[in-house]
Amino acid sequence: MSSKRAADPGREPSASPIKGYFKSVFDISDDMMSYEEIDTMMLENTVIHGPNMWILMMATFIASIGLNVNSTAVIIGAMLVSPLMSGIMTMGYSLAVRDLSLLRKAFTRFATQVMISLTTSSLYFFISPLSEASSEMIARISPTIWDVLIATFGGIAGMIGSTRRKKGNVIPGVAIATALMPPLCTAGYGIGTGQLKFFLGGFYLFLINTLFIALATMVITMILGVPYHKSLTVAKQRVINRVIFLIVIIVAAPSVYIGATTVYDSVQSANVKRFISDEFRFSDTQVVMSSYDSKAKEISVSLVGATLTDDVIEAVRSTLPDHGLGDYQLKVTQTLTSKGITEEEFYALFGEAEQSSNERITSYIREEAINDLNRIVEEKDEEIESLREKIDEYEAEKAARTDHKALAQKAQSVFAYLTDIRCGTMTDAQGEITVLVANSEHELTAEQQQTLENWLRAETGASRAEVFVASEELIGQDDIEEIPVTEMSGDEETADTEETSAE
Repeated sequence: MSSKRAADPGREPSASPIKGYFKSVFDISDDMMSYEEIDTMMLENTVIHGPNMWILMMATFIASIGLNVNSTAVIIGAMLVSPLMSGIMTMGYSLAVRDLSLLRKAFTRFATQVMISLTTSSLYFFISPLSEASSEMIARISPTIWDVLIATFGGIAGMIGSTRRKKGNVIPGVAIATALMPPLCTAGYGIGTGQLKFFLGGFYLFLINTLFIALATMVITMILGVPYHKSLTVAKQRVINRVIFLIVIIVAAPSVYIGATTVYDSVQSANVKRFISDEFRFSDTQVVMSSYDSKAKEISVSLVGATLTDDVIEAVRSTLPDHGLGDYQLKVTQTLTSKGITEEEFYALFGEAEQSSNERITSYIREEAINDLNRIVEEKDEEIESLREKIDEYEAEKAARTDHKALAQKAQSVFAYLTDIRCGTMTDAQGEITVLVANSEHELTAEQQQTLENWLRAETGASRAEVFVASEELIGQDDIEEIPVTEMSGDEETADTEETSAE
C-alpha cells in the first residue's frame, strides 16, 4: 500500500510517512486480540466460579476493615483483589454487540456479586465494635460529576487494556481509580448500622461507576469494530438507545448537581476565608470564631480584644463585594477584652460552638493569660533593674563616705610601725584621691610604701590612693604639723584625731 501511495503523483511525498507515524501512535487496534478471543473472554466473565465468590467475600472484608479503621492502604488492597470489574465490562460489551442473552448472563453474575458484597459488609459492620463513620466512608456518600468522568475514562482504559494480548497493569490501575468495592462496602455500612444516607450515598457512587464503566466499554467495543452477534431492527435499536440515554440522564443528573454545588461551596468557602484573613487584620483584636451560612447568605465573626467602632465594621462590610460576597450579610460579635474572662464566660458570650471553635477560644484564653504573665514579668524585671541601679548608687555613695576614723584604726593594727595615722579624701583636677598620712620611726622601703598603697586601695575601693609617711629620724614633729590637711574632707571624728595628734 505504501508503494502505491509513493507512486501516485497526486500525493505529496511527505504526507504518507507523517500519516503513518500518527496512525501508529494512536492505532487502537495495535496488539488487539481477535474478535473470537474477545468473545470468549467476555463469555467467561459471565460464569460464576466458587473460588471467585470467596475471593470477592475476602475482598469485601478487607475493604470493610479498611473503611472501618480509616486505612487507605488496606482499601487499595481490597480494590486490587476484587473481581467486580470483569462483569461490568461484559455488560457494556453485550450492549455493543447487541447480545441480550449475554447481557442477562453478565447481569445475573454481577447482581449475585453485589448481593454477596452487601451481605458480607453489612454483617461485618453489624458486629464491628467500631460504629463511628470514618472520613473514608464520608468521602464516598456524595458523588459528583468528577466521579462520572473518572468512571468513564477508567472504563475506556479498562476495555482497551483487556482486549490486548499483553495485558500489562491496566486493569489493576482501573480498579483502583474507579473504586468499586469501597462505595459498595459503604452502602453495607449503612445497612449494618441503620444509616440510610450512607447506604444511598455509597450505592449511588457504586451505580455511577458501574454504569459509566459499562458505557465506556460499549463505546470502545463499537470503535474496535467488533461484529454484532445479532441483528436488530431499527425500531428496536432505537428503543435500546433511548433507554440507555434515559438511564444515563437519570443517573448522572444528581451527580452533576452535587458537583456544581460542591464547586460553588468550595469557591464561597475560599472567598469567606480570604475575606476574614484580609479584612480582619487588627493588632489588638483577634478573630476567635467564624462561620458562614450559604443558604441564609450570612457570615458570622466573633472577635475578642479592643472593640471595633461601627465605622470600622461598616468599612469592613463594604469590602464584601470585592471578595465575591456581595449578597452576604456580615454579623460581628465582639467583647472588650479577654482579660479575666473564663472559658465558661466565653461560652456564655459565644454559645456552644463546634469543637474546632471551642479549641480556638480555649487557645485564645490561654494565650491572653500567658501575655498577662509576660507583662507582669516584664514589670517585675523593670522594678528589679531599678532597685539594682539604686543599690549601685547606694554602694557608690557608701564608698564615697568611707569611715576614715575606722580606717585609721585598722591601719594602726595592721601596720604597727606607723604612728599618728590620719586618713581622708582630697580633690585635684582629676578627681578624688584617698590619702593616708602617718609617721614612722624609720624610713619606709619602696616595697613597704607599695604595700601600704595597695592595702589602702583594697580597703576603700578607690581607684586613686596615695600614702605619705614621714620618718622621725629625718624630720621633727613641727615639720609633720606643716603637712596641709585643710583640703581633706574626712569625718569630724578624724579631724578630732588629727587635733589630738597635733597637740
